[in-house]
Amino acid sequence: MKKLFRKFYINLFLENRLFIVLGICSALFLFAFFLPILGDLPYMAFGVFFLLVLTDIYLLHSSKKAVFLRRDVPERLSNGDDNELKIYLENFYPFHVSVGIIDEIPFQFQKRDLWFNTTLRSREQKIINYFLRPTKRGEYDFGFTRLFVKSPLGLVSRRFNIAGAGMVPVYPSFLKLREYELMAISNHLTDVGIKKIRRVGHSMEFDQVKNYVAGDDFRTINWKATARRSDLMVNTYIEERSQHIYCVIDKSRAMKMPFKSMSLLDYAINASLILSSVALIKQDKAGLITVAEKTKNVVLADRRPMQLNKIMEVLYKEKTRYLETDMEALFVSLRSALKQRSLVVFFTNFESMSALERQLPYLKRIAKYHLLLVVFFENTTLKTLSDESAKDIEGIYVKTIAEKFAYEKRLMVKELTKHGILSLLTAPQNLTVNVVNRYLAIKARQQI
Repeated sequence: MKKLFRKFYINLFLENRLFIVLGICSALFLFAFFLPILGDLPYMAFGVFFLLVLTDIYLLHSSKKAVFLRRDVPERLSNGDDNELKIYLENFYPFHVSVGIIDEIPFQFQKRDLWFNTTLRSREQKIINYFLRPTKRGEYDFGFTRLFVKSPLGLVSRRFNIAGAGMVPVYPSFLKLREYELMAISNHLTDVGIKKIRRVGHSMEFDQVKNYVAGDDFRTINWKATARRSDLMVNTYIEERSQHIYCVIDKSRAMKMPFKSMSLLDYAINASLILSSVALIKQDKAGLITVAEKTKNVVLADRRPMQLNKIMEVLYKEKTRYLETDMEALFVSLRSALKQRSLVVFFTNFESMSALERQLPYLKRIAKYHLLLVVFFENTTLKTLSDESAKDIEGIYVKTIAEKFAYEKRLMVKELTKHGILSLLTAPQNLTVNVVNRYLAIKARQQI
């Protein structure tokens, strides 16, 4: 009995309307002290108030099946994207109710004010949609969904605690991955900034002989087939397939730098996943290597149906290391694992020319055996500072330093080009589009 009463007491909350009515009753008692004409009115008012409170409590506890609530959370969340969550509500009371909902979302979001208000008629159903944008991969624990229900009297509310979804993993950006895949299938990649690259020359991979149609290149006419069929026939070629595309991700402290709540490592992971997907759509083989103070994970290039899931599982567990990248270990791993010339997309970051010069000898050795594309990041904060006009001496100093660092980034691109190494300097938010565009350009120019 004591336990039942305690449970009843804990889940009962007093509402503002109750305190307002209680204040009115108190005012009546105060006025009755100076105005005897009020007589027993304060006592009658307080008695009615007390009965209304008991009635309200009874109404809220009169139905065994009061309200239904379910939080609908995806099996996994997509890092860096807006993930949709749903709360399903249904009212089984014979009267309409006012509902307040507190959803205990994972602490990583640092939001303690996620509160929803709504009203439900009897037997009415509602769906509340909201979005969460995680900025780190890993395990996210959801707590209770707490429901506060008020009857039409609105003097007290009853709390219902509904168990949540528990632990939900946050994976690399698979929502963007699906978006890119759908656009690639429907030929709408230009909607997200992917350029249509004109092929230079002809691929060496023969496809078929077909009838000539207006617009076909005269240089592809197959004269022997034309003589046999007495009709113009042309050879058609397709882009070379089964080329090896490796994403190499630097996990050292240089990739810990944040941008819009996400680290550069997470931007590189999301871009690697989408680049691997595009490569597989292009019938190439996608692989992955992660490196820090030593080479950590190597996923050999393949184009089997489960290759993308294999890459995603590896990327889900990756974390930033706080040591310097061992480029010699990376070179040794590439030489032993990669048996043919491949496109190696190396995601890293250089903040100074001296940082590049330390790694340059190893980059040159890798570029000797493979087509190397070094992807590193603009410091967007410094770019903003350099674009702003200076208003005082301190502003001039800050602007000068920012311009110096921005100039060093451009020098790094020239230095890599001088040694025959492809490079891509990009802002983090444009990383995915720029990397995919560069890959398509390399394919079109048959550089691999």
